[in-house]
Amino acid sequence: MFIREYQSSDCKELAELFYNTVHTINAKDYSKEQLDVWATGQADLKKWDQSFQEHFSIVAVDSGIIIGFGDIDKSGYLDRLYIHLEYQGKGVATAICNCLEKAVQKNIVTHASITAKPFFEKRGYKVVKEQQVERQGVFLTNFIMIKEQ
Repeated sequence: MFIREYQSSDCKELAELFYNTVHTINAKDYSKEQLDVWATGQADLKKWDQSFQEHFSIVAVDSGIIIGFGDIDKSGYLDRLYIHLEYQGKGVATAICNCLEKAVQKNIVTHASITAKPFFEKRGYKVVKEQQVERQGVFLTNFIMIKEQ
């Protein structure tokens, strides 16, 4: 596995990885209705690409396949961290998170899913508050978490 910076040509593959990961890995913590509004399968690739370009965005690659990705903005907001469903528990998220955390010299904030919360807690993140996020009239629980640098 190696980690490199995001390229616009990665965008479609990242959107597919996001959809597949949410609909399999997060299915133990969220209902089908919640998963469908979280990851609709209709990602606006132009907006995603713009967002990745504006943030420090990286991908993990193994044998030519993107196995994970993450991004963080200049304020220290860790936006996305998703790992391919076949590469869960193999240190990919840890490697990506290490790079993202080194990219900013500020406290880091993330909005962690129920599924991701234990991962971030092991890294020293603390829950600031639990919140309900509304998408198309459906509510999803996540946690605002902070890691002080």
